[in-house]
Amino acid sequence: MILYTPLCNEDIFPEENQTNHTFVNVNGKTVCVDEQEGMYTVVQLLSTNPHDFMDASLQPGEEIKMS
Repeated sequence: MILYTPLCNEDIFPEENQTNHTFVNVNGKTVCVDEQEGMYTVVQLLSTNPHDFMDASLQPGEEIKMS
């Protein structure tokens, strides 16, 4: 495959970072979280219901404590 572009390779093919992303179920909604020391930080909410994105507790950057 030949790709003609003015962009450098790093912009097209970014390096994959080693992360602790995990998918968990919170109140019936699937959330991608980053786990650090028993606390989970929301990275992304995976939902097809627009109303779910209005929940402030599931916004990216919010911390969730899982028991």
